[in-house]
Amino acid sequence: MLLPVLILLLCLVGGGAVLFYLKTSKPKSREQADPAAQTAQQFVNVRDIQGNFLYTQDGWALCYLRLFPISLDLLSAAEKRLLINKLTAELSSIRFPFKFLAVSRPVDISPLITGLAALLPAADPKQKELLRQEMLEMNTFALSGEVVERQFYLTLWQRQEAGGDRDLLERAKRLAQHFEEGQVQAQLLKQQDIVQLCNLVNNPAYTHLESTSPEAAFPFLSLQEV
Repeated sequence: MLLPVLILLLCLVGGGAVLFYLKTSKPKSREQADPAAQTAQQFVNVRDIQGNFLYTQDGWALCYLRLFPISLDLLSAAEKRLLINKLTAELSSIRFPFKFLAVSRPVDISPLITGLAALLPAADPKQKELLRQEMLEMNTFALSGEVVERQFYLTLWQRQEAGGDRDLLERAKRLAQHFEEGQVQAQLLKQQDIVQLCNLVNNPAYTHLESTSPEAAFPFLSLQEV
């Protein structure tokens, strides 16, 4: 008879402890419980983008460099070894971390199609047939989204503190200079470029066919007499 009573007491004590915990524990916020309630800015952890910096909500400042690729197929074996040794020597003095990012971006090939169409009037019948086949092939690529280019970026970061932005910008410029001296073109991203990079990373199908202005624009209605 003693064992069933002990089991019943243990069940009552355990149930009471669980009930007490559920009542005293803080409920999760709506944003944590429901991801759909988060804004896009909260989801990507971006607080603001100004100048050459992206500021995150958890207290970090980020700076970005874009590296323009070079075709190694056009270099001889000796030129490749020279390039490798030069880049190694330039980057050996870097003592701060950075992250390499490679993303694919759809390419707008409409100027190529327009250029092929401009050649049609002056072409002979055989050339016209070849140009039409090439334009048809280009249109197929454009509609399928298979024409992409690889873009390469470096990310640097620093805690948001007094003088942190200046130090981060100096490191980014120094790193860009080392790549330039190593015969690799590097560009420090500005506000508009960072916005385009965020769109490209979070939406792989994004393509910027025209410049995107991150500044807010407010339309005004003017009253005119009839």
